[in-house]
Amino acid sequence: MSHDTLPRRPVRTAGPPVTAGPAHRRRHWTRRPNPLAGLGSVIWLAVVIIPIYAMITTSLTRQDDALGHNALKPPTSPTLENYDTVLHSGFGHLLANTVTVAASVVAIVLVLCVPLAYVAVRSRGLWSSAAFRLFLLGVAIPAQAVVVPLYLMIAKLNLYDSLLAIILPTAAFAMPVSVLVLTGTMRDISEELYEAMALDGASPTRMLFQLVIPMTKGGISTVVIYSALQAWNGFLFPLIFTQSDGPRVLTLGLFNYVSEFGVNIPALLASVVLSGIPIFAVYLVARRALVGGLMGVGGK
Repeated sequence: MSHDTLPRRPVRTAGPPVTAGPAHRRRHWTRRPNPLAGLGSVIWLAVVIIPIYAMITTSLTRQDDALGHNALKPPTSPTLENYDTVLHSGFGHLLANTVTVAASVVAIVLVLCVPLAYVAVRSRGLWSSAAFRLFLLGVAIPAQAVVVPLYLMIAKLNLYDSLLAIILPTAAFAMPVSVLVLTGTMRDISEELYEAMALDGASPTRMLFQLVIPMTKGGISTVVIYSALQAWNGFLFPLIFTQSDGPRVLTLGLFNYVSEFGVNIPALLASVVLSGIPIFAVYLVARRALVGGLMGVGGK
């Protein structure tokens, strides 16, 4: 037998056999399917989508067919008459008032809460800590419990039946949660950055504008969305503190389709759809900042 026809033995390499490391096993574990989580996601998606779908289909139905219409079935003859009715019933005025209230509330909350949270984080004094805890008691106070004192204060200040009567209480009740979110994000800033700016001769005001605000954009975005939602969806303060049609907002405008003898259900739902589009668009753009800031990691 020649040397070329001899069977060849497998070549062994030196070193221990290669096995899957912990990182590989961990990646493999995270890639495994989770049927329960998928099923829960589908159920939650159905809970969210089905009411929105029913609202849109009913808003495209004629008023005469609304009571006998199955909301889960597409309308046989869809119409935009309800949206035309809403747009020609002072919807633009209501939308302008609501935007004014929301923008004013956001501006007041940012101007007051950002410096307040900065002082609460950087100050080590007993009085500032006590004031911060006292301020956060507003989280536990519902608006319904103080609506009568607020009504008397607004009446004495001659602010009744004005947009300021809506803006000021709404901003006040949005501030405790806003301060809580901002302090959580500002505490994520390392102490070394403050010390570096202090060595450069930076004043506390300069630290606030050049260090704190740029590094807490996530928390600030969260506060903007939260306070805007509070103002946009507010109903109690506009109902109690306004009376005429001048300062009316979108939530009160829904009463235009409720009469003594019935309710125009399709027009009412069309108004809800139109009023929800702007704030829903804002939420879609900044939803990650909202969730991250509420979890206390918005400043990272």
